[in-house]
Amino acid sequence: MNRTSTNTNVVLAVDDSPEALGLISRILEPAEMTTLVALDGNQALSIAEKMQPDIILLDALMPTIDGFQTCLNIKAIPALQNTPIIFMTGLSDTDSIVRGFDVGGTDFLTKPIKPQELIARIKTHLTLARAAKDAQSALDHAGQNVLALDAQRGVSWSTPEAGKIINQLDQAALLSKLLDSLQTWLKRSPDKGNKNHFKSSEHSYVAVYIGLSRSGDHLIRLVDENDLDERTVLLKNFPITPREADVFMWLARGKANRDIALILDMSPRTVNKHLEQLFRKLNVENRTAAAGLAMNCLQKIQLL
Repeated sequence: MNRTSTNTNVVLAVDDSPEALGLISRILEPAEMTTLVALDGNQALSIAEKMQPDIILLDALMPTIDGFQTCLNIKAIPALQNTPIIFMTGLSDTDSIVRGFDVGGTDFLTKPIKPQELIARIKTHLTLARAAKDAQSALDHAGQNVLALDAQRGVSWSTPEAGKIINQLDQAALLSKLLDSLQTWLKRSPDKGNKNHFKSSEHSYVAVYIGLSRSGDHLIRLVDENDLDERTVLLKNFPITPREADVFMWLARGKANRDIALILDMSPRTVNKHLEQLFRKLNVENRTAAAGLAMNCLQKIQLL
């Protein structure tokens, strides 16, 4: 992605009228917003994918590809699924408004555009979008790879890490198979904490049912089964060797040095040497502090 500035809000305005785009640019410039413009749906899709704007202003009525289809195309791009889209239109009938929300629109502005109202709505939706993004990032940092599944439209949103899994499955042509499996599972009304296993020749995942969101979406935690192995997790998260990971894992389970030596078929002296290296690499002074680091890390992979 190539952004003009990391300190200013980037707005993509899409309208087949150059005059309308010029007006929007003049309105947003004093508000210190960078305006990108597109004259049709295809151009909007290309710019949005490359630049990933913070918010999109979209004319509903355009030739060739109208705003509604353009909105659907934009929302199909994983990196833009949570980007707010405000429709700008002269349409005010209920059917058009409902259709706009159905395709993923966030808000409606009726033309002619009122400058103060436009800026106020943009700022409101930017604030809400950042709050949602921060919440999703917080879930990621807590090890919660969460996605929301809408029974009619598939994945309605996901945390960034869960999005990576979805993208990997999509590239491997396995996403539709996973979604079909989840939809079948959800029809059985699983209880919170219930698990569904999805396997293919190369992928193996566990889906854990969290419950319903306020909007009625099914919340699901998606975990790569490889990440459920404690030793693998410790190796991924700390600069240690495989043998040190073995010692680290049993240390986190509360085993004494003598027990670790018996389990791993090594001498207590060798265990002590591995622990000395662990303490140095982890920048801790004793086994209690080291065990605490391991336990905090491993809590992230515990299934509900």
